[in-house]
Amino acid sequence: MPVNKGQNLRKPIKRIKFSYLAGMNYLRAENLSKRFGERILFENISYTLAKGNRVALIAKNGTGKTSLLNILTQNDEPDSGKVVIDKNIKWAYLEQDPKFDKAETVWQAVFNSENEVLKAVAEYELCIEALETTPEDTKLQNRLQAAMEQMDVFQAWDIEARVHTVLTELNLQHHLHHTADQLSGGQKKRLALARVLIQSPDMLILDEPTNHLDIPMIEWLEAYLKSQDITLLLVTHDRYFLDNVCNEIIEMDLNQLFIYKGNYAYFLEKKEQRETYQAKEADEARKLAKKELEWMRRMPKARTTKSKSRIDAYYETKEKASFRKDDSQVEIQMQMKRMGNKILEVNQLQKSFGKLKIADDFTYLFKPGERIGVIGKNGVGKSTFLNMLQGIEKPDSGKIVKGETIKFGYYGQQGLQLKEDKRVVEVITDIAEYLEVGKGVKLTAIALLRMFLFDPKKQHNYVSSLSGGEKRRLYLLTILMEKPNFLILDEPTNDLDIETLNVLEEFLESYEGCLLVVTHDRYFMDTLVEKLFVFEGEGHIRDFNGNYQDYLNEIEDKKLAAYAAKQELLKPKVEPKKEEAPKPTEKKKLSFKEQRELEQLETDMEMLAGRKKDLENLLSQGSNDHQELLSWSTEIETIKNELDEKELRWLELS
Repeated sequence: MPVNKGQNLRKPIKRIKFSYLAGMNYLRAENLSKRFGERILFENISYTLAKGNRVALIAKNGTGKTSLLNILTQNDEPDSGKVVIDKNIKWAYLEQDPKFDKAETVWQAVFNSENEVLKAVAEYELCIEALETTPEDTKLQNRLQAAMEQMDVFQAWDIEARVHTVLTELNLQHHLHHTADQLSGGQKKRLALARVLIQSPDMLILDEPTNHLDIPMIEWLEAYLKSQDITLLLVTHDRYFLDNVCNEIIEMDLNQLFIYKGNYAYFLEKKEQRETYQAKEADEARKLAKKELEWMRRMPKARTTKSKSRIDAYYETKEKASFRKDDSQVEIQMQMKRMGNKILEVNQLQKSFGKLKIADDFTYLFKPGERIGVIGKNGVGKSTFLNMLQGIEKPDSGKIVKGETIKFGYYGQQGLQLKEDKRVVEVITDIAEYLEVGKGVKLTAIALLRMFLFDPKKQHNYVSSLSGGEKRRLYLLTILMEKPNFLILDEPTNDLDIETLNVLEEFLESYEGCLLVVTHDRYFMDTLVEKLFVFEGEGHIRDFNGNYQDYLNEIEDKKLAAYAAKQELLKPKVEPKKEEAPKPTEKKKLSFKEQRELEQLETDMEMLAGRKKDLENLLSQGSNDHQELLSWSTEIETIKNELDEKELRWLELS
């Protein structure tokens, strides 16, 4: 298998022979091939995932990323080749579209495992929950005691804490008794993610783990995965997530795998070098193939070893000569509808669903060419807000006045609803036969599809044959054909490959209309938006000037300022001296008071750590008094918070 490691681009790409060290490699794929009909997804590819590696797999939509993951996890069979997974490890797979038994509850799905430790945790949690309603039940108390003994046997207290953390961070803690058919698609994805994380596997394979997660969840998942001793293989389009979690990138291209040891920026640099080298090599091969073709046409009768060798060399040269660097990009300078001075006015907007307040007295005047990102936790009403702006949903009170020249283009989370037996080109021609892109310049539907990376052959395929990302790309094209001057994008990055995201970003950077985008892709947002609508909860929507990174910086500055103010209040008041000594230009050591404070902090931290350990021992020993157990757990949390605060001050002084 041709494998390019990125660093050695001046030499021809060679076949790599893999050597396997016992206990070091978790997964091994040898000479895998897979095709659908006439289309080759990959051919004779090999790869070894070593212990401790954190690998991102990236490729264009439709090239077979999910198919490869299904083969690696033994959910599908290759046409040829084999996959070997170390039998001594625990591993788990997060599918792109997880499936659940409709009658299964969230709780059952999380603990649906043959793992004895998870069974012990499940029994303990069920007993605790039951005792909250019938605390005097003697049988339940005995059952709880037995469950706690099992927790001790399996040393499962850390796992029990991890279960609570994972369910809370993924916002599933309030849905434990909901059945799978009551969950949204996003909740099912989060449930599947919770299930694989709780198992604490040695190797984790994830297909688009950040889809349907809000930004705080993604940042928590990043930190969680980095803190675990785990081997990762994941497909992701989130470039910040990729950079923060992974140390290696595998690219699927030309039916092969190319390996890059580094971050996303390194990958882009080395990919460009690789393609430049291959284009040069292909040019030289074409010249040689032309000469060899003349020899082949003469069809030498003598099939000597030398002539057979030359024939083999000809076909190898022909294969190299077939390389073409794919420079196809979405380059549309769209002639959108003229935009007047009046864009969109929102006055005292109010909207609630029961106790959930979405907007409470929100007022805003949109200006021409504004680029606004919308952020907030899942479930706060971001999509409802977008629907109200377009008039799809009515507010409880307040006014939304749209300018006469405004034409919305809406790219929604639900995607494009199409008949599966419709051909790709028919989807476009149903809207229009051509698109006007300038004065007197028109592009046909076929030309537009080619710009959106649909080659002539794929244009006549049925929609049912497209990958999820290809369907989203087609959906985007149908919206742009309407020539909107106010684009509203609700999670546009879901299921799009990185190359398409780069193209979309380039298009939107030159887009002259208004842009309002809801996305969990921080890179996408930082690239495009100039201000934010921050859904802070209870109907409060904050108008923030700056992109997401600016917002994070402000939050961090506020935390530091609050901490400094708190420390200032804790300092003992000292009467001012009549004559102040001149301030030293640089403080090189602690004052006497600061030194005393540092010593006291060390004493306090030691005492708190000791108390925490005592409480943990008591908790592990168990008690028949349910209230006592809850009291110990609460005190442990209080001590943890106090320790964190004291450690931060100790670090500052030391």
